Amino acid sequence: MSAVLHEHPLGLTWTMEESMGRSSHALRDGERVWLVDPVDDSVAIQRAQNLGAIAGVIQLLDRHGRDCAALARRFDVPHFVNPGEIPDAPFEVVRVKGARKWKETALWWEERQALVVSEAIGTNKAFTGGHSAGVHLMLRLKPPRKQLGSFEPQHLLVGHGAPIHGAGAASALQGALERSRRNLPRAFVGAFRNG
Repeated sequence: MSAVLHEHPLGLTWTMEESMGRSSHALRDGERVWLVDPVDDSVAIQRAQNLGAIAGVIQLLDRHGRDCAALARRFDVPHFVNPGEIPDAPFEVVRVKGARKWKETALWWEERQALVVSEAIGTNKAFTGGHSAGVHLMLRLKPPRKQLGSFEPQHLLVGHGAPIHGAGAASALQGALERSRRNLPRAFVGAFRNG
């Protein structure tokens, strides 16, 4: 399985070529690089290292470890699992969901106007129902409007699918949250066609 690499002003995103399109991010903050929800693709990890020194590995969803722990050990850096805060990082941690079986945080990078969402929002076909972004199928009836609705990102990075940059990022996020319920049947069909 190989990954599609997306270079962007924040660093690098790589998306695995598979039905769920798992995406990982290397976010460059000066000379430091933060790995977010990484899958260990050798080419992507080497490119991430070329951006700067790995400062930490951030796992935004409690139940999806991906290769976070192994990469944190390899680089001898902290592994933050569903963190409440990340010391010395440029991100604000946003609590998306705190249920017993679904603990998810997002990252808001104010300086770069970037929102990183692991699972609640996605851009691959299983999430979108034909739009640029969509809410996870299991959250469609109760989307995280309160948690995410106030953000107007210039960069939307997700855990499933390609990133969205520029003016379209905010409208993609707001559209996903606003049509979550009414687009449920279309999203349901899309999820099972592409799952």
